[in-house]
Amino acid sequence: MLQGKIIKGIAGFYYVKSGDKVYRCKARGIFKERGIRPAVGDSVQVEVIEDNDDSLITEILPRRNCFIRPFISNVDCFVIVTAVTKPAPILPTIDRFLVMAEKAQTDIVLCINKCDLASEDGSRSQRKAAETKSELLEIYGSVYPVLCLDNKDEGGLQQLTELIRGKTAALAGASGVGKSTILNRLIPKAEMETGHISEKSQRGKHTTRHSELFTLDDSNTMIFDTPGFTSFDILEADEEELHHLYPDIAKYIGHCRYDNCRHMAEPDCGVKEAVDKGLIHPKRYESYKALMEEIRK
Repeated sequence: MLQGKIIKGIAGFYYVKSGDKVYRCKARGIFKERGIRPAVGDSVQVEVIEDNDDSLITEILPRRNCFIRPFISNVDCFVIVTAVTKPAPILPTIDRFLVMAEKAQTDIVLCINKCDLASEDGSRSQRKAAETKSELLEIYGSVYPVLCLDNKDEGGLQQLTELIRGKTAALAGASGVGKSTILNRLIPKAEMETGHISEKSQRGKHTTRHSELFTLDDSNTMIFDTPGFTSFDILEADEEELHHLYPDIAKYIGHCRYDNCRHMAEPDCGVKEAVDKGLIHPKRYESYKALMEEIRK
């Protein structure tokens, strides 16, 4: 018997890393009978069967968190990736990912990618990208760690490495923002296929076909590469908890007249007052209101 972590699952087989070895395993039939499926990221107990190519997963250890699409578990930190252009960022999408990560109680890092395409003195598109970069820093810089990444400077990548060191991190973001490219730079051996942006739709192609967990160098830092976070039903918050999932809004919850204030149309609302004073960015507040309306519908 040994303990390890599932780093990949394909066609009913699970690849479990324990120490320096990776074991191809099947799951005990009792898991299927109980409606339980091992997830990439699970810590498991494995029975190594002699004279057999396949070992057996006998127990799934308790999970810190678990996600359905993609089916992964035990995420310590979400790296939310957006781009300054190609594709242009969509703020409500970024905020939905942030709400997802807050609800899962993970650490959060926001990466602004493709910053080499931004220049205040460049072409019209480069100036527009520079404006977008500045806006993202203004909106999120006081709320989360925000890094600027580009293909010409390793500084941002080194900062990212330090922020996720010792953690199990997952890259999340819209298609085409450069998640697989970032993973390739962090872990060249991953050799993920990278996609090209459609000139017509400005959306990328999903190039990751299954979830896999990679180890950074010889450290205990691990990184998921996953397909499908854009199809994830990430709005699982309810009306009562949503304001707690916006850290910049949460700090003003106790400043409202009503204990159950939702910061929408209520009078004497501390959150709306903070927005008026410039303490909460108005676009973050508009995002909150849009998600609240969606929950209520």
